[in-house]
Amino acid sequence: MIKNLRRWLDQREPDFMPGGKYEKYFSLYEMVDTLLYSPPNRTTSSPHVRDALDLKRVMGYVWLATFPVMFMACYNTGLQANLALQSMGLEQAEGWRGSIQSLFGFDPNSFFDNFFHGLLYFLPIYMTTFIVGGIAEVIFALVRGHEVNEGFFVTSILYTLTLPPATPLWMVGAGILFGVIIGKEVFGGTGKNFINPALAGRAFLFFAYPAYMSGDLVWVAVDGYSGATALSVGAASGMAGIYDSGLTWWDAFIGLEPGSIGETSALAIFIGGAFLLYTGIANWRIVSGVLFGMIMTTILLNTIGSDTNPMFAMPWWWHLVLGGFAFGMMFMATDPVTAAHTNAGRWWFGVLIGFMVILIRVVNPAFPEGMMLAILFGNMFAPLIDYAVMKVNIKRRLKRQLGSAEVKA
Repeated sequence: MIKNLRRWLDQREPDFMPGGKYEKYFSLYEMVDTLLYSPPNRTTSSPHVRDALDLKRVMGYVWLATFPVMFMACYNTGLQANLALQSMGLEQAEGWRGSIQSLFGFDPNSFFDNFFHGLLYFLPIYMTTFIVGGIAEVIFALVRGHEVNEGFFVTSILYTLTLPPATPLWMVGAGILFGVIIGKEVFGGTGKNFINPALAGRAFLFFAYPAYMSGDLVWVAVDGYSGATALSVGAASGMAGIYDSGLTWWDAFIGLEPGSIGETSALAIFIGGAFLLYTGIANWRIVSGVLFGMIMTTILLNTIGSDTNPMFAMPWWWHLVLGGFAFGMMFMATDPVTAAHTNAGRWWFGVLIGFMVILIRVVNPAFPEGMMLAILFGNMFAPLIDYAVMKVNIKRRLKRQLGSAEVKA
């Protein structure tokens, strides 16, 4: 089977090469060929670096790292939906999801009932993202004559995991189109964008349709039921309100709380993030910088305190597990394209994000989340941070060189 497929692709290749009748569709042929098999092209002359970690493997590793998050996202989304149904005295959700979900049941104490119910919300969003965004990627590749790379696999899953489970599918498509076209393709495609395309699409939806992306609708997967996320409760009532809601830190760490699809389980996020750190795809300096900036800023605001803003009193370990902080720190801030590239710059880049997310969450009550905006802010300053680091290094080396010359003289 594998040999026959390889032979069939080899026979079709001349039709897609320059002069062939399907020349303009070479990007599609190359996409299928390199997706199934390793490309035959090899660098034969110097200089070059031999490394097994190519773009395909990097994107594949990031995609694999999201699996724990995806599984927990399906379970928690189904759990929250089933708990809502139970509290409303309903036997199933409305519409086509309810019809399919009734085959599995709606018992919140059943792992399979929760997982499959959540899957009914995750899959349509992911498939819409993948199809709409993938078509946009292919069109740009055909027009430009470029290859279709694997970067969109990562963009599609990261974008999906940042969305509320009840996001209308037309809105999902609009957001990913904005992220792919405005966030990446207008700058030349993968590797040339200066902001994270998944976050660009999420930010577009946040500002264009705030009623669906914030407030009580962030997580609700059942029509007619509304509730608030822990961050919203904290912004309104402080830590006392979070404790009164029955949410414990351990529940928030595991991910048994309302929220966007893939941002609730810090445990699943850290498992996937540890894999990225181990493989070297995520840089530990960025993660450490984000964590350090968040902790120091939180301690500072805890010390200052406020009689009118209860968020000043939220400790750093709660900021770590609430909202999209953990997901943004491990998967978004560490994007090797849009982050800083110098080692010292990565520290400053991470600290800036950690500082900004707490500043937005605590000081500005209109944005109780903050991580998305903080990372986009950091993306815009990453080139400036690298430039400043290189200028300082050049100045220090020049001074050392001049001092060495004077000693010899």
